[in-house]
Amino acid sequence: MAYESILYSEANGVACLTLNRPDSLNSFTAAMHGEVAEVLGQAADDATVRAVVITGAGRGFCAGQDLNDRNVAPGERVDLGESVGRFYNPLIRRITEMEKPVLCAVNGVAAGAGANIALACDLVFAARSAKFVESFAMLGLIPDSGGTWHLPRLVGMARAKGMAMLMPKITADQAKEWGLIWEVVEDADLMTTVMSLAEHLATQPTRGFAYTKQAFAASMTNSLPEQLALEQRLMRSAGFTDDYAEGVKAFLEKRKPEYTGQ
Repeated sequence: MAYESILYSEANGVACLTLNRPDSLNSFTAAMHGEVAEVLGQAADDATVRAVVITGAGRGFCAGQDLNDRNVAPGERVDLGESVGRFYNPLIRRITEMEKPVLCAVNGVAAGAGANIALACDLVFAARSAKFVESFAMLGLIPDSGGTWHLPRLVGMARAKGMAMLMPKITADQAKEWGLIWEVVEDADLMTTVMSLAEHLATQPTRGFAYTKQAFAASMTNSLPEQLALEQRLMRSAGFTDDYAEGVKAFLEKRKPEYTGQ
């Protein structure tokens, strides 16, 4: 299917979503939100897809919201809560609740909601030239798209407040040093590196990744006894998967396991 604002492909167990509005630094419109929601839903439901990659076309990853798309007259007030609830909150939930690994290849600037969409992914790789900026304060706004949830947990409250209020451009190397992202890759090697790792993850025990994501998410609010009980329940479920049986069998037979993601 042809899309106007994105590119989408599936191969070798990996779904690749490219935000494709390079002239506007891949900023989001309502139409783009619709296309992204459609393909992420498709990837989530397709058992042959076992890893997802999100990246951007051109010189930037995503500049957040396209303000031109709101078409607000000067002085007119707009309900931004409606926009967040209709578009950005569901997008972050689609990424974080996806029962398979979601990798982000940040190929350039990631600003505003664009930065927080990237940080919601499971493994974030950034080109060395990439930068992250929480640009909301310049409009008197707060970091949405999960920014107020992810940032303090990733970098601590002091750095999170500094990023939100001072809006520094965080370089890729600084982002790695602070724990915002997983790895920095030379610009020319970014997509090759990320796609290769995604294809590797697509051959691994997918259900186990889903349970791991669920456990880590719950750990942010659970007490230790609650988390131990959750681990017990998830380990019980994991122990009944085909992949666990295959992993044990392959170990005993001294061969490479062939996981199906089930």
